[in-house]
Amino acid sequence: MRKLLFLSLCILSLLGCAAPKESKKGPELLVGVSKASINPPLGAFIAGDKQNRVFTGVLDSLYAKAVVLYDGEKALALVTVDCIGLLYPELQKVREAVALMPFDIPFSPENIVISSTHTHSGPDVVGIWGKDYSQSGRNPEYMDFLVQTISAQILEASKSLQPVSARFARASFGESWVENICGEEIDREVTSIRFVDQEEKTVASLTNFACHPTHLDAVFSEISADYLAGFYKAMEKNWGGEHLFLQGAIGGWVQPKDKADYQIALQRGRDLAETVINAHQKETPLQSDRIFFSRKTILFPVENEAWKALAAGGIFDRNIGEMVESEVTWFGIGEATFATHPGESTPFHSLETKKMMPEGPKFVLGLGQDALGYILKPSYFEDPTLPHAAYLTRTSLGKNTAETMMQAISELSQSTKK
Repeated sequence: MRKLLFLSLCILSLLGCAAPKESKKGPELLVGVSKASINPPLGAFIAGDKQNRVFTGVLDSLYAKAVVLYDGEKALALVTVDCIGLLYPELQKVREAVALMPFDIPFSPENIVISSTHTHSGPDVVGIWGKDYSQSGRNPEYMDFLVQTISAQILEASKSLQPVSARFARASFGESWVENICGEEIDREVTSIRFVDQEEKTVASLTNFACHPTHLDAVFSEISADYLAGFYKAMEKNWGGEHLFLQGAIGGWVQPKDKADYQIALQRGRDLAETVINAHQKETPLQSDRIFFSRKTILFPVENEAWKALAAGGIFDRNIGEMVESEVTWFGIGEATFATHPGESTPFHSLETKKMMPEGPKFVLGLGQDALGYILKPSYFEDPTLPHAAYLTRTSLGKNTAETMMQAISELSQSTKK
């Protein structure tokens, strides 16, 4: 009897060991990606530095890239655009266009995030770099093309969804050539997520880092993504797939230490790619596939009279009075948390935003959803002797912009905890 009981227990134990492992619960993350060239016509006005500069050639192409993510319940579109800073009205036009498109998945146009890379070798999509302040540097036909192209990439990306797993990595970068020329703190963190298919091939990646793409600013008159051209090419060569660069908090004033020739700019982009690729040698899988998304419309006070005058004169194609409408977003992919800043915010505001985020990879997208100039500490308005204070405040909405932004971000961060 004892032998029979012993044998029965052994058989049960072996059956337990041979039982199949429980499959992963929860939604499965699907990702699709698409991109298109957005090169402006030669002769178009160049954004950045002095007015009345026009393109004479092409060094490398500019792109609008879209990644659509779907967890089985909620979808999100993340778009990067190689331009100095797409304004909020264009985001609204993209949402209107996408709302009319035939998606195969439940997709809300509200769940679109657009991040500009801020290259100073791209087209004037704002208006202030025309011949002078008597006329806008924006080309209406090009702006329509840009909205249509971005919208089409979102739809195309949604048509190529495939199952992926997501892995993240973090590193530090730019110590030798990136500085905050205002002498203040700097956020050197590189945060990256790559999405790989069932054959371990990279479908797409997201990389967040902060530095002005201004190596070529006022030195070249050709179209270029600046150092990001080197980054894109190196990432594609090593991993395949598509790669989105999410600009960080570059305000107050995160720049390359020097102007550089084109080959040096490309090499610095390749160095960034190498840093990302090396960091992923010890990558960490995201444990959750859940997508969450929240946004908040904001009315920013316009304390800078120049902004009102430029809007009244038609230089800005935007309603700007005592207040101007914009938005911030707070969203996530699993444990990865993202927040947008609608302009060139300072590293201080990036670091403060990251303090609100839970453990996991943290992304702060400067020039996300809008391009409202420099978003600064109040001290720059109170002490004009601070380095570059005169220029930075002249291109800012005003002293209260940062507080308004950070309050909205804080509210969104708290709402996700409930």
